[in-house]
Amino acid sequence: MGRGKIEIKQIENATNRQVTYSKRRTGIMKKAKELSVLCDAEVLVLMLSTTGKCHEFCSPSSSDIKSVLDKYQQASGVDLWKTQYESMRRTLHHLMEENQNLRRRIRQRMGEELEGMEFEEMRGLEQNVDEALKIVRSRKYHVITTQTDTYKKKVKNSFETYQGLVHELGMHDEPLYGFVDNMPGPWESAVSFGAEDLYSFRAMPSQPNLHGMAYGFHDLRRG
Repeated sequence: MGRGKIEIKQIENATNRQVTYSKRRTGIMKKAKELSVLCDAEVLVLMLSTTGKCHEFCSPSSSDIKSVLDKYQQASGVDLWKTQYESMRRTLHHLMEENQNLRRRIRQRMGEELEGMEFEEMRGLEQNVDEALKIVRSRKYHVITTQTDTYKKKVKNSFETYQGLVHELGMHDEPLYGFVDNMPGPWESAVSFGAEDLYSFRAMPSQPNLHGMAYGFHDLRRG
């Protein structure tokens, strides 16, 4: 028995419609290839599915699809590219106008080409510049605050690392030595280690020794 005749109308079921499209597309591509080989004809088949996928076949004897379309234009007298060219030309003209307007607005924000502007236009430009300045200033303060917080965290981490190293080395039970500058007298400076015991070395140039000076020791141990 042969198959019954299928009524030619759109298939309502989406799955069946996709299956039918796939099967018949394969058949059409096969027939186009056979026609191209058997008859030495230039065959071009373009198919677009409802999902937007493009399927094509071009004869192996043709260099590309465009060459086939060019031959079709010559044979039919139809200009396939005129509409596309006009559309591209209008798009280019529109983009050039937008570019000129943006360049003019940039120059006006820099204080140039203000002669032809009306009072309301200059007032609007002033407001736009003020708003832009507020945004830039707010962004700058945010960056400064973020950097400051980051540096504070780095300093805190470094101090904690230092405290850990001091604890590991057992330096917290031993006195530290350094120069101090809170006592009267010449040639004095200070270095603070944050330790419980701190001894100061005071240079006394008025009391010569073997090196030309004597040193006085002051116990700064805190009770």
